[in-house]
Amino acid sequence: MLAAAKYPEPAELAASVAAQQRPAIARALNLLDDRRPEARRRAASLLAQLPQQRLYRQGHLIGITGPPGAGKSSLTAALISIWRQRGLRVGVLAVDPSSPISGGALLGDRLRMLSGQMDNEVFVRSLACRGEFGGLSAEVWPMSLVLLAAYDIVLVETVGVGQREIDVSRLTDTTVFVAQPASGDSIQFLKAGIMEVPHVLVVNKVDLGLAARKTLAELRATLKPAREQDDWQVPALAASATRNSGVGELADAVNGHRDWLLRQDRLEPRRRRFQAEWVMKRLSDRYGSFGVDRLGGAERLRQRLAKTAGSPYEQFDSLQAEFMAHWHE
Repeated sequence: MLAAAKYPEPAELAASVAAQQRPAIARALNLLDDRRPEARRRAASLLAQLPQQRLYRQGHLIGITGPPGAGKSSLTAALISIWRQRGLRVGVLAVDPSSPISGGALLGDRLRMLSGQMDNEVFVRSLACRGEFGGLSAEVWPMSLVLLAAYDIVLVETVGVGQREIDVSRLTDTTVFVAQPASGDSIQFLKAGIMEVPHVLVVNKVDLGLAARKTLAELRATLKPAREQDDWQVPALAASATRNSGVGELADAVNGHRDWLLRQDRLEPRRRRFQAEWVMKRLSDRYGSFGVDRLGGAERLRQRLAKTAGSPYEQFDSLQAEFMAHWHE
């Protein structure tokens, strides 16, 4: 095991992350990816010392999901280009399928696609989902907090496993579903329950012509009108990442959803709920439904966590200690 002295000091690291220093951001993400006890302790301290105002009230946390082959990476690269033109700093978490041998991420063409958009104001981190359901990695939420402390836009791109990707909507402010023209799978995913997930729908590869227009019409037919004036009306858009067509409109629609969240005073409560969901999932994974019930039940715990300050690691450790105290009674 590494000596404690070799781990970064949390206070210094937090200050450097908030100052948008790229080496510090990389070190912070590495610390969160380290599951050894000393690293975990320092990671909890790091998250607690990041600027809380930025973590829960500022920036924009965006998820991009959709079936394999829809062109999520190319669309991500095109969006990054638009955001950079608008002077926004962008952090990306690209969640990849895990290697069955090493457990690491299988990068392939994805990072090559994103690397063409990289400059000093863009930070891309790839991480493995390690078999997690929902197309996400357990580290996505803590890592998102680190990136929110340093970037205007934090983008989470999921692995592309279809309708299991619902988890992305539980960890991001705005979820974008990317559909592929002439793909019945996209429509089936939406009808199978993921329709309630996205805040923005986009058909990529609109340069394919009739097939794209047909898919767009099918998606629009599945949309439900807003039930009340304060409900968000999901837009269905068309874009071509390769021709850079419709990407600006997509960026506008995504920003429009963030503006709506702010007007409705939903941004901070939403992120607090994300954290509660993250803690609940970790608790359930470790102790099962018995552990959750022992601490008061799922709904009561969610409400309690959403109103409790502290980093996700601090919240989890506190509940774990409480569970162990109950266990020994």
